[in-house]
Amino acid sequence: MTELPDKQFFKIGEVSRITGVRPHVLRYWESEFSAIRPQKTKTNQRLYRRRDVELLLQIKQLLYEEKFTIAGANRRLRELSRARELDPEQLVHVIQELRDELEQLAELAEADD
Repeated sequence: MTELPDKQFFKIGEVSRITGVRPHVLRYWESEFSAIRPQKTKTNQRLYRRRDVELLLQIKQLLYEEKFTIAGANRRLRELSRARELDPEQLVHVIQELRDELEQLAELAEADD
């Protein structure tokens, strides 16, 4: 992953250099991805938070490397966001349910042999 400079806010030119994406593309992504909302200064310059830059790098990966559409990338980001919201107890429960289902599938596969 790209190493971000040790600072909290980034101007659009810096974000463009970090992500390798032109500024007009970053502005377009702002309109398509509701999670990206840079602050604006009194002179109307965009100030992206560190979290915004990390999200933009993730969006770039989804769109350019994994070939998602804008709608697909939005959907994937929502899925990832929900997955992060699970507390550890819920996660253990989900893993146990998956393990049980896999064991049932393995038993069915053995029965078919």
